[in-house]
Amino acid sequence: QVQLVESGGGVVQAGDSLTLSCSCAISGRAFSSYTVAWFRQAPMKEREFVSVINWSGGITRYADSVKDRFNISRDNSRNTVYLQMNTVIPEDTAVYYCAARIGSTIRTEDDYRYWGQGTQVTVSS
Repeated sequence: QVQLVESGGGVVQAGDSLTLSCSCAISGRAFSSYTVAWFRQAPMKEREFVSVINWSGGITRYADSVKDRFNISRDNSRNTVYLQMNTVIPEDTAVYYCAARIGSTIRTEDDYRYWGQGTQVTVSS
């Protein structure tokens, strides 16, 4: 069983930084067995891929809209994945979800098996 809990969201101003955390409670398999991704959904828009990290943290991918501003990392000893958001802009306003899937395949599609409840990020101009 896998439970994901996001935290760290809030209201920030454009240009600020914010770090989201995804804490994973997992039974039966090591956390390092999972690829973890961040997605986001803005009001009236479809959910979109943000970033993904493989089991070791050695492979990462980013959406073009956040590349060079966001950084994804993981601490397997803490069962946690982080999304550091720098130089945020109003267009980053959304509910941010972390998602996990077993295996090492990097995927940007939202066909992940496990999802958290999301954390709201609001960026004011």
